[in-house]
Amino acid sequence: MPDNHRSRKRLVGFFLAVILSLESMPAAAQWLNVPDKGIPRTEDGKPDIGASAPQKLDGKPDLSGIWNGDEQNRKYMNLAADFKPGQFHIQPWAEALSKERTAAGRPWPPTSCLPPGLPMLDLSAAVQPIKIMQEPDLVVILYEFFGEFRQIFLDGRTLAKDPNPTWLGYSVGRWEGDELVVDSAGFNGKAWLDAVGHPSTDALHVTERFRRRDFGHLDLQLTVDDPKAYAKPWMVTIPMHRFPDTELMEFVCNENERDLKHTVGK
Repeated sequence: MPDNHRSRKRLVGFFLAVILSLESMPAAAQWLNVPDKGIPRTEDGKPDIGASAPQKLDGKPDLSGIWNGDEQNRKYMNLAADFKPGQFHIQPWAEALSKERTAAGRPWPPTSCLPPGLPMLDLSAAVQPIKIMQEPDLVVILYEFFGEFRQIFLDGRTLAKDPNPTWLGYSVGRWEGDELVVDSAGFNGKAWLDAVGHPSTDALHVTERFRRRDFGHLDLQLTVDDPKAYAKPWMVTIPMHRFPDTELMEFVCNENERDLKHTVGK
């Protein structure tokens, strides 16, 4: 499958740095010439990324559209990349496990076609786009990476106190001014937080704050609160940009998985 996503480097190059080789993850591709309707454009026909952020009929900022992350942002491989010594309050057992995973070249869960969890799916926007669809009581996020999807409920429901644990957990949202605030919990504790193996537990609580600065830019602030693995909550910001005139493509991990048996590690 050819790599036609104009704004990104090859997906394979990104993952080779962290999980050796995984040819089952195909290079991303796109629909040909699918112009977005109704978006602001400059005189030469290009999207006007600096135009004002659109609004929904209810007056809320419209987060809808296809988004890419910043490929050069180190946090996509290591969420703690920008923390200085002493700022990242990881529990000793969790730090030891992360170092063990890195040193041993241990395959991360997606190598076995197990789904990435949160916040890894948000980080995947660095290499494969995400699509946000917004309605008054529901926001749906489609991830090209692994073909995953999430439902974020804005209908007033609260998170269950004793949910059935899942890879992606359960998400409820609310508006605080022009920011969509999403709380997610109910995770199974099996997912890695990032590609270098920072662990999560079933106590994980992820808070996402989405803010669309203008037509072309979306800021995602992530707060990780997992008291079993980290002594204090910690936060990172993920910048994204609008990726117009394209669509998501199919991603099937286990259709051509031939790498796991060749992975060498302790």
